[in-house]
Amino acid sequence: MPVTGSPLDGRTAVVTGAARGLGAAMARELSARGARVALLGREERTLKRVQDTLPGACGCWQVDVTDDRGLARAGADIRARLGPVSVVVANAGVAEGGPFAESDPAVWRRVVEVNLIGSAATARTFIGDLLDTSGYFLQVASLASIGTAPMMSAYCASKAGVESFAHALRAEMAHRRVGVGIAYINWTDTDMVRDADEFAVLRELRGHMPPPARKVYPVEYVAGRLVTAIERRRPSVYVPGWLRSAQLVRAALPPLVTLLSRRELPRLAAVEPFEATGLLGAGGRADRDATRPSRG
Repeated sequence: MPVTGSPLDGRTAVVTGAARGLGAAMARELSARGARVALLGREERTLKRVQDTLPGACGCWQVDVTDDRGLARAGADIRARLGPVSVVVANAGVAEGGPFAESDPAVWRRVVEVNLIGSAATARTFIGDLLDTSGYFLQVASLASIGTAPMMSAYCASKAGVESFAHALRAEMAHRRVGVGIAYINWTDTDMVRDADEFAVLRELRGHMPPPARKVYPVEYVAGRLVTAIERRRPSVYVPGWLRSAQLVRAALPPLVTLLSRRELPRLAAVEPFEATGLLGAGGRADRDATRPSRG
């Protein structure tokens, strides 16, 4: 049953990357708190399965977040069916791992396109709604926005980019009563993270992090924390909470990572050569399959 008394009750919320993982969990949590939810993603069949689990008014739209025209069509349909949008969650994202020098340029570029350009395109599509409703935009970022890691250059670059984009958008929108928040999350139990552990390069990357930083958090727990931040219009939310302390030492992280990498990467490569992973998880494979024909 929907939660009564939530400021989200009766509001329309858009969630990108809603076919699975964190996006699907956030859609369920938003719906449980009374929101009308628009689910956006690449896979119509999977989106409809998520839609069928939601207790309230909702709909799903198959769209590529890097497609401005497709987003505009989806936005118009969402307004017609669910009303003006009050909340936007820019969650859609893909990842790949491996040495930069050996990465596929098209795959590397696609990670940046989806994660960074897709977030900006999503914001551009719905910014008029948020201005009309004094709404709230939540950008899903990452620990990778604060401290980068080897073998994840595209993902780290894109997440640093979305953090900077959200800060700039917040400054532009502050006097117009639109809230902009950044969600800094660590390892979350999604198919993308589970798939990453199948590759030695990424498994070792997580294994060499301090114990608190390598812990994987249940997706429902993370979604609940983020939706509560939406209700409170927080400028930032950290899951787990200790991630906030990383902001205090972020200037020291790059040289520390470089020092550890100089020592550990040769040893690890001698055991098992590092290879490019391609796009990770079922969502990454769906994006690959949907995008491939358009490249001719």
